[in-house]
Amino acid sequence: MNVLEEWTARVCAELGVDPASLDRDAVLDLTRDVAHGVARPAAPLTAYLLGLAQGAGTAPPDALARLSALAENWSRE
Repeated sequence: MNVLEEWTARVCAELGVDPASLDRDAVLDLTRDVAHGVARPAAPLTAYLLGLAQGAGTAPPDALARLSALAENWSRE
């Protein structure tokens, strides 16, 4: 198990989150897109906001894809 896998498993255990419900690579891709397309500090904030929306049940099913597209097109707006 690498450090990222170990950390993720530990955090999931601390937060009571089923690790199988996490698409780690998709979240990492989203934060990369935001960090490069918008600003570095926006990446963790976006991931946190997505988590809040998921927890509240207000995030659309395609939220990750929509946010990645928004970040990729940010400089064009």
